[in-house]
Amino acid sequence: MTDLRPSREHWPVARAWNFSAGPATLPLPVLERARAELLELPGAGASVLEISHRSRAFEAVIEEAEANLRALLGVPDTHHVLFLQGGASLQFAMAPMNLLGSGAAAEYVLTGSWSRRALAEAERLGAARVAWDGAEGGYTAVPDLGSLELDPGAAYLHVTSNETIQGVQLPDGFEPRGGAPLVCDASSDFLSRPLPVERYGLLYAGAQKNAGPAGLTIVLIRQDLLERIPEGLPTMLDYRTHVEHRSLYNTPPTFAIYVFLLVTRWLRDEVGGLEAMRERNREKAALLYEAIDASEGFYRGHATPEARSLMNVTFRLPSEELERAFVAEAREAGLLELAGHRSVGGIRASIYNAMPLEGVRALRAFMDDFRARRA
Repeated sequence: MTDLRPSREHWPVARAWNFSAGPATLPLPVLERARAELLELPGAGASVLEISHRSRAFEAVIEEAEANLRALLGVPDTHHVLFLQGGASLQFAMAPMNLLGSGAAAEYVLTGSWSRRALAEAERLGAARVAWDGAEGGYTAVPDLGSLELDPGAAYLHVTSNETIQGVQLPDGFEPRGGAPLVCDASSDFLSRPLPVERYGLLYAGAQKNAGPAGLTIVLIRQDLLERIPEGLPTMLDYRTHVEHRSLYNTPPTFAIYVFLLVTRWLRDEVGGLEAMRERNREKAALLYEAIDASEGFYRGHATPEARSLMNVTFRLPSEELERAFVAEAREAGLLELAGHRSVGGIRASIYNAMPLEGVRALRAFMDDFRARRA
Protein backbone atom coordinates (compact mmCIF):
# COMPACT_ATOMS: atom_id res chain seq x y z
CA MET A 1 0.00 0.00 0.00
CA THR A 2 1.23 3.47 -0.88
CA ASP A 3 2.42 5.54 2.07
CA LEU A 4 0.69 8.93 1.77
CA ARG A 5 2.39 10.67 4.67
CA PRO A 6 3.71 14.21 4.12
CA SER A 7 7.03 14.51 2.38
CA ARG A 8 10.04 15.47 4.44
CA GLU A 9 10.13 18.66 2.42
CA HIS A 10 6.66 19.54 3.73
CA TRP A 11 7.05 18.34 7.31
CA PRO A 12 10.67 17.60 8.28
CA VAL A 13 9.54 15.32 11.11
CA ALA A 14 7.71 12.01 11.32
CA ARG A 15 4.12 13.27 11.13
CA ALA A 16 1.05 11.82 9.46
CA TRP A 17 -2.01 13.59 8.06
CA ASN A 18 -4.28 14.11 11.05
CA PHE A 19 -8.01 14.37 10.28
CA SER A 20 -9.08 14.49 13.93
CA ALA A 21 -12.26 16.39 14.73
CA GLY A 22 -10.57 18.02 17.72
CA PRO A 23 -8.13 18.62 19.16
CA ALA A 24 -7.12 19.08 15.58
CA THR A 25 -4.17 19.81 13.35
CA LEU A 26 -2.36 23.09 14.03
CA PRO A 27 -0.45 25.05 11.37
CA LEU A 28 3.12 23.82 11.13
CA PRO A 29 4.58 27.37 11.33
CA VAL A 30 2.67 27.85 14.59
CA LEU A 31 4.06 24.64 16.08
CA GLU A 32 7.57 25.55 14.97
CA ARG A 33 7.32 29.05 16.46
CA ALA A 34 5.95 27.67 19.73
CA ARG A 35 8.80 25.16 19.86
CA ALA A 36 11.39 27.86 19.21
CA GLU A 37 9.99 30.10 21.95
CA LEU A 38 9.10 27.40 24.47
CA LEU A 39 12.12 27.93 26.72
CA GLU A 40 11.86 31.70 26.64
CA LEU A 41 9.15 33.99 25.39
CA PRO A 42 11.11 36.81 23.76
CA GLY A 43 11.82 39.49 26.33
CA ALA A 44 10.26 37.56 29.23
CA GLY A 45 13.29 35.66 30.47
CA ALA A 46 11.15 32.57 31.01
CA SER A 47 8.76 30.26 29.16
CA VAL A 48 5.22 31.40 28.46
CA LEU A 49 4.30 28.32 30.52
CA GLU A 50 6.00 29.90 33.54
CA ILE A 51 5.28 33.62 33.51
CA SER A 52 2.53 35.28 35.52
CA HIS A 53 -0.71 36.06 33.73
CA ARG A 54 -0.38 39.53 35.27
CA SER A 55 3.12 40.12 33.94
CA ARG A 56 3.79 42.76 31.31
CA ALA A 57 4.99 40.01 28.96
CA PHE A 58 1.71 38.10 29.11
CA GLU A 59 -0.39 41.25 28.97
CA ALA A 60 1.32 41.95 25.65
CA VAL A 61 0.33 38.45 24.47
CA ILE A 62 -3.35 38.73 25.37
CA GLU A 63 -3.62 42.29 24.07
CA GLU A 64 -2.19 41.33 20.68
CA ALA A 65 -4.35 38.22 20.56
CA GLU A 66 -7.46 40.36 20.99
CA ALA A 67 -6.27 43.02 18.54
CA ASN A 68 -5.51 40.41 15.87
CA LEU A 69 -8.89 38.74 16.34
CA ARG A 70 -10.70 42.07 16.08
CA ALA A 71 -8.84 42.85 12.86
CA LEU A 72 -9.43 39.43 11.29
CA LEU A 73 -13.17 39.29 12.06
CA GLY A 74 -13.89 42.99 12.03
CA VAL A 75 -15.17 42.86 15.61
CA PRO A 76 -16.83 46.21 16.34
CA ASP A 77 -16.34 48.23 19.51
CA THR A 78 -19.85 47.22 20.58
CA HIS A 79 -18.54 43.70 21.33
CA HIS A 80 -16.23 42.49 24.08
CA VAL A 81 -13.68 39.73 23.44
CA LEU A 82 -13.25 37.21 26.26
CA PHE A 83 -10.74 34.40 26.66
CA LEU A 84 -12.38 31.80 28.90
CA GLN A 85 -12.21 28.10 29.73
CA GLY A 86 -14.67 25.21 29.82
CA GLY A 87 -15.30 24.80 26.11
CA ALA A 88 -18.61 25.15 24.30
CA SER A 89 -20.11 22.70 26.78
CA LEU A 90 -19.82 25.28 29.57
CA GLN A 91 -21.24 27.96 27.28
CA PHE A 92 -24.31 25.76 26.72
CA ALA A 93 -25.18 26.57 30.34
CA MET A 94 -23.48 29.94 30.78
CA ALA A 95 -25.38 31.60 27.92
CA PRO A 96 -28.86 30.86 29.31
CA MET A 97 -27.73 31.58 32.89
CA ASN A 98 -26.80 35.08 31.78
CA LEU A 99 -29.44 35.79 29.12
CA LEU A 100 -32.68 34.13 30.24
CA GLY A 101 -33.19 36.41 33.22
CA SER A 102 -35.63 38.60 31.28
CA GLY A 103 -38.35 35.98 31.59
CA ALA A 104 -38.70 35.47 27.83
CA ALA A 105 -38.06 32.07 26.26
CA ALA A 106 -35.05 31.32 24.09
CA GLU A 107 -35.41 29.68 20.68
CA TYR A 108 -33.08 26.94 19.46
CA VAL A 109 -32.40 25.72 15.93
CA LEU A 110 -31.45 22.03 16.06
CA THR A 111 -29.16 20.97 13.24
CA GLY A 112 -27.36 18.07 14.96
CA SER A 113 -25.95 16.60 18.13
CA TRP A 114 -24.28 19.72 19.55
CA SER A 115 -27.26 22.01 19.18
CA ARG A 116 -29.40 19.38 20.91
CA ARG A 117 -26.96 19.38 23.83
CA ALA A 118 -27.11 23.16 23.99
CA LEU A 119 -30.91 23.02 24.18
CA ALA A 120 -30.83 20.40 26.93
CA GLU A 121 -28.69 22.68 29.11
CA ALA A 122 -30.94 25.68 28.48
CA GLU A 123 -34.01 23.67 29.48
CA ARG A 124 -32.43 23.09 32.88
CA LEU A 125 -32.18 26.84 33.46
CA GLY A 126 -35.26 28.46 31.98
CA ALA A 127 -37.76 28.53 29.17
CA ALA A 128 -36.40 27.24 25.85
CA ARG A 129 -38.27 26.03 22.80
CA VAL A 130 -37.40 24.50 19.44
CA ALA A 131 -37.62 26.83 16.44
CA TRP A 132 -36.58 24.14 13.93
CA ASP A 133 -35.49 20.52 14.26
CA GLY A 134 -33.82 18.46 11.55
CA ALA A 135 -34.19 15.18 13.45
CA GLU A 136 -36.87 13.75 11.17
CA GLY A 137 -34.50 14.01 8.22
CA GLY A 138 -31.58 12.57 10.17
CA TYR A 139 -29.88 15.97 10.47
CA THR A 140 -28.86 16.01 6.84
CA ALA A 141 -30.05 19.56 6.12
CA VAL A 142 -30.08 23.06 7.58
CA PRO A 143 -32.92 25.61 7.49
CA ASP A 144 -33.19 28.97 5.82
CA LEU A 145 -33.46 31.06 8.97
CA GLY A 146 -35.23 33.79 7.04
CA SER A 147 -38.13 31.46 6.27
CA LEU A 148 -38.76 30.38 9.88
CA GLU A 149 -41.48 31.86 12.05
CA LEU A 150 -39.19 33.20 14.76
CA ASP A 151 -40.25 35.20 17.78
CA PRO A 152 -38.59 38.65 17.67
CA GLY A 153 -39.30 38.96 21.38
CA ALA A 154 -37.41 35.79 22.33
CA ALA A 155 -34.59 36.11 24.83
CA TYR A 156 -32.28 34.98 22.03
CA LEU A 157 -32.06 32.70 19.00
CA HIS A 158 -29.41 29.98 19.35
CA VAL A 159 -27.76 28.27 16.37
CA THR A 160 -24.79 25.97 15.84
CA SER A 161 -23.02 27.13 12.71
CA ASN A 162 -21.30 23.81 11.99
CA GLU A 163 -22.15 20.36 13.34
CA THR A 164 -18.99 18.26 13.55
CA ILE A 165 -20.78 14.92 13.99
CA GLN A 166 -23.29 15.18 11.15
CA GLY A 167 -21.13 17.33 8.87
CA VAL A 168 -23.71 20.04 8.14
CA GLN A 169 -23.02 23.77 8.13
CA LEU A 170 -25.09 26.91 7.93
CA PRO A 171 -24.23 28.77 4.71
CA ASP A 172 -22.48 32.10 4.31
CA GLY A 173 -24.84 34.94 5.17
CA PHE A 174 -27.23 32.81 7.23
CA GLU A 175 -27.48 35.43 9.96
CA PRO A 176 -30.96 37.02 10.19
CA ARG A 177 -31.28 40.78 10.30
CA GLY A 178 -33.11 42.05 13.32
CA GLY A 179 -35.22 39.95 15.64
CA ALA A 180 -33.99 38.31 18.83
CA PRO A 181 -30.27 38.49 19.67
CA LEU A 182 -28.37 35.82 17.76
CA VAL A 183 -26.35 33.41 19.91
CA CYS A 184 -24.03 31.06 18.06
CA ASP A 185 -21.87 28.07 18.90
CA ALA A 186 -19.19 28.54 16.24
CA SER A 187 -16.70 26.09 17.73
CA SER A 188 -15.96 24.08 14.62
CA ASP A 189 -15.90 26.75 11.93
CA PHE A 190 -14.58 29.74 13.90
CA LEU A 191 -12.06 31.75 11.83
CA SER A 192 -12.71 29.58 8.77
CA ARG A 193 -14.61 32.37 6.99
CA PRO A 194 -15.63 36.02 7.46
CA LEU A 195 -18.62 36.74 9.71
CA PRO A 196 -20.84 39.81 10.14
CA VAL A 197 -20.09 40.01 13.87
CA GLU A 198 -22.34 43.02 14.29
CA ARG A 199 -25.36 40.72 13.81
CA TYR A 200 -24.41 38.54 16.79
CA GLY A 201 -25.37 39.14 20.37
CA LEU A 202 -23.13 36.33 21.62
CA LEU A 203 -20.74 34.08 19.74
CA TYR A 204 -18.61 31.42 21.40
CA ALA A 205 -16.10 28.87 20.17
CA GLY A 206 -13.77 26.29 21.60
CA ALA A 207 -10.34 26.91 20.13
CA GLN A 208 -9.35 23.30 19.49
CA LYS A 209 -10.69 23.03 15.94
CA ASN A 210 -9.30 26.03 14.07
CA ALA A 211 -7.88 28.48 16.58
CA GLY A 212 -5.48 26.74 18.96
CA PRO A 213 -5.15 23.92 21.48
CA ALA A 214 -7.82 22.58 23.81
CA GLY A 215 -8.47 24.60 26.95
CA LEU A 216 -9.35 27.99 25.46
CA THR A 217 -12.84 29.28 24.68
CA ILE A 218 -13.30 32.54 22.82
CA VAL A 219 -16.46 34.54 23.55
CA LEU A 220 -17.70 37.65 21.75
CA ILE A 221 -20.54 39.39 23.57
CA ARG A 222 -22.36 42.59 22.70
CA GLN A 223 -22.34 45.32 25.34
CA ASP A 224 -26.13 45.71 25.58
CA LEU A 225 -26.59 42.07 26.58
CA LEU A 226 -24.58 42.63 29.74
CA GLU A 227 -27.42 44.82 30.99
CA ARG A 228 -29.87 41.91 31.15
CA ILE A 229 -27.66 39.61 33.24
CA PRO A 230 -29.38 38.85 36.57
CA GLU A 231 -27.70 39.49 39.87
CA GLY A 232 -26.58 36.62 42.06
CA LEU A 233 -24.84 34.44 39.50
CA PRO A 234 -21.68 32.63 40.60
CA THR A 235 -18.80 35.00 40.00
CA MET A 236 -17.02 32.88 37.40
CA LEU A 237 -20.25 32.24 35.46
CA ASP A 238 -21.12 35.92 35.06
CA TYR A 239 -19.90 37.43 31.77
CA ARG A 240 -19.58 40.80 33.49
CA THR A 241 -16.80 39.44 35.70
CA HIS A 242 -14.64 38.63 32.71
CA VAL A 243 -15.46 41.84 30.88
CA GLU A 244 -14.54 43.92 33.92
CA HIS A 245 -11.27 42.07 34.48
CA ARG A 246 -10.31 41.72 30.80
CA SER A 247 -10.31 37.89 31.01
CA LEU A 248 -7.83 38.04 33.88
CA TYR A 249 -10.08 37.61 36.91
CA ASN A 250 -8.37 34.28 37.56
CA THR A 251 -5.49 32.54 35.78
CA PRO A 252 -6.57 32.08 32.16
CA PRO A 253 -5.23 29.31 29.88
CA THR A 254 -2.07 31.26 29.17
CA PHE A 255 -0.32 28.82 26.84
CA ALA A 256 -3.49 28.29 24.80
CA ILE A 257 -3.91 32.06 24.43
CA TYR A 258 -0.29 32.34 23.30
CA VAL A 259 -0.82 29.66 20.63
CA PHE A 260 -4.05 31.38 19.60
CA LEU A 261 -1.99 34.54 19.09
CA LEU A 262 0.36 32.61 16.80
CA VAL A 263 -2.62 31.23 14.85
CA THR A 264 -4.01 34.72 14.29
CA ARG A 265 -0.63 35.86 12.98
CA TRP A 266 -0.55 32.87 10.62
CA LEU A 267 -4.03 33.66 9.32
CA ARG A 268 -3.09 37.29 8.77
CA ASP A 269 0.46 37.01 7.44
CA GLU A 270 0.64 33.63 5.68
CA VAL A 271 -2.95 32.92 4.64
CA GLY A 272 -3.92 36.51 3.88
CA GLY A 273 -7.05 36.79 6.02
CA LEU A 274 -10.39 35.06 6.31
CA GLU A 275 -11.56 35.61 2.73
CA ALA A 276 -8.48 33.72 1.56
CA MET A 277 -9.01 31.08 4.23
CA ARG A 278 -12.57 30.48 3.06
CA GLU A 279 -11.38 29.93 -0.50
CA ARG A 280 -8.76 27.44 0.69
CA ASN A 281 -11.41 25.57 2.64
CA ARG A 282 -13.77 25.48 -0.33
CA GLU A 283 -11.06 24.03 -2.53
CA LYS A 284 -10.19 21.33 0.00
CA ALA A 285 -13.79 20.29 0.61
CA ALA A 286 -14.57 20.18 -3.12
CA LEU A 287 -11.91 17.52 -3.65
CA LEU A 288 -13.59 15.15 -1.22
CA TYR A 289 -17.18 15.86 -2.22
CA GLU A 290 -16.23 15.33 -5.86
CA ALA A 291 -14.87 11.90 -4.95
CA ILE A 292 -18.11 11.08 -3.12
CA ASP A 293 -20.34 12.28 -5.97
CA ALA A 294 -18.30 10.43 -8.60
CA SER A 295 -18.28 7.12 -6.70
CA GLU A 296 -21.63 5.85 -8.07
CA GLY A 297 -22.94 5.27 -4.56
CA PHE A 298 -19.87 3.55 -3.11
CA TYR A 299 -19.38 6.61 -0.92
CA ARG A 300 -22.65 8.11 0.37
CA GLY A 301 -22.43 11.60 1.78
CA HIS A 302 -24.51 12.30 4.87
CA ALA A 303 -25.40 15.95 4.26
CA THR A 304 -27.50 17.26 1.41
CA PRO A 305 -25.33 19.17 -1.08
CA GLU A 306 -26.58 22.60 0.02
CA ALA A 307 -25.83 21.81 3.70
CA ARG A 308 -22.40 20.25 3.28
CA SER A 309 -19.77 21.33 5.78
CA LEU A 310 -16.43 22.69 4.64
CA MET A 311 -14.95 21.52 7.95
CA ASN A 312 -16.20 17.95 8.48
CA VAL A 313 -16.84 15.71 5.47
CA THR A 314 -19.00 12.78 6.59
CA PHE A 315 -19.94 9.75 4.52
CA ARG A 316 -20.77 6.05 4.62
CA LEU A 317 -19.58 3.02 2.67
CA PRO A 318 -21.72 0.04 1.57
CA SER A 319 -21.08 -1.83 4.84
CA GLU A 320 -19.64 -1.33 8.31
CA GLU A 321 -17.04 -3.97 7.46
CA LEU A 322 -15.82 -1.84 4.57
CA GLU A 323 -15.80 1.23 6.82
CA ARG A 324 -13.59 -0.55 9.33
CA ALA A 325 -11.27 -1.61 6.52
CA PHE A 326 -11.20 1.94 5.16
CA VAL A 327 -10.14 3.37 8.52
CA ALA A 328 -7.53 0.66 9.12
CA GLU A 329 -5.95 0.88 5.68
CA ALA A 330 -5.98 4.67 5.77
CA ARG A 331 -4.10 4.57 9.07
CA GLU A 332 -1.46 2.31 7.51
CA ALA A 333 -1.09 4.87 4.72
CA GLY A 334 -0.54 7.71 7.19
CA LEU A 335 -4.10 9.12 7.20
CA LEU A 336 -5.30 9.27 10.79
CA GLU A 337 -8.57 9.74 12.75
CA LEU A 338 -11.05 9.05 9.96
CA ALA A 339 -13.62 7.06 11.92
CA GLY A 340 -16.96 8.80 12.33
CA HIS A 341 -18.22 9.86 15.73
CA ARG A 342 -19.07 6.89 17.94
CA SER A 343 -22.73 7.96 18.03
CA VAL A 344 -23.26 7.71 14.26
CA GLY A 345 -20.41 5.64 12.79
CA GLY A 346 -19.27 5.98 9.21
CA ILE A 347 -16.33 8.10 8.08
CA ARG A 348 -15.49 11.67 9.02
CA ALA A 349 -12.65 13.71 7.56
CA SER A 350 -12.11 16.93 9.49
CA ILE A 351 -10.29 19.35 7.23
CA TYR A 352 -10.02 22.47 9.35
CA ASN A 353 -7.95 25.54 8.44
CA ALA A 354 -4.58 23.99 9.24
CA MET A 355 -5.04 20.87 7.08
CA PRO A 356 -2.98 21.63 3.96
CA LEU A 357 -4.32 20.96 0.48
CA GLU A 358 -1.62 18.30 0.13
CA GLY A 359 -3.20 16.31 2.96
CA VAL A 360 -6.66 16.44 1.37
CA ARG A 361 -5.19 15.36 -1.95
CA ALA A 362 -3.61 12.39 -0.18
CA LEU A 363 -7.00 11.41 1.25
CA ARG A 364 -8.68 11.86 -2.13
CA ALA A 365 -6.07 9.56 -3.73
CA PHE A 366 -6.68 6.98 -1.03
CA MET A 367 -10.47 7.17 -1.52
CA ASP A 368 -10.11 6.61 -5.26
CA ASP A 369 -7.70 3.73 -4.74
CA PHE A 370 -9.82 2.07 -2.03
CA ARG A 371 -12.92 2.26 -4.21
CA ALA A 372 -11.07 0.80 -7.20
CA ARG A 373 -9.97 -2.15 -5.08
CA ARG A 374 -13.15 -2.73 -3.08
CA ALA A 375 -16.13 -1.68 -5.21
